[in-house]
Amino acid sequence: MCKNIKPLFNFEPPATEAEIRAASLQFVRKVSGFNNPSRANEAAFLAAVDAIASISGDLLRTLETNAPPKDRAEEAAKARARATRRFSTH
Repeated sequence: MCKNIKPLFNFEPPATEAEIRAASLQFVRKVSGFNNPSRANEAAFLAAVDAIASISGDLLRTLETNAPPKDRAEEAAKARARATRRFSTH
């Protein structure tokens, strides 16, 4: 599951709240072992997603780097090329 969590720092344009929440959801799914929690666990599950999204957003806003920002489209193209090489039949 966590393979779906992509780096969010130092991209242009910056990560959106939706991307941060999606990464937080994947993290909580991995840690809890639930893809969809039961009704009994739903409130705790969603509270954890909200808390992690908030903390992650704070982290991304306060991190600093001297490296130039990466281009999202370019990085996505590189990832697709790697996947094609990895999963292509030989």
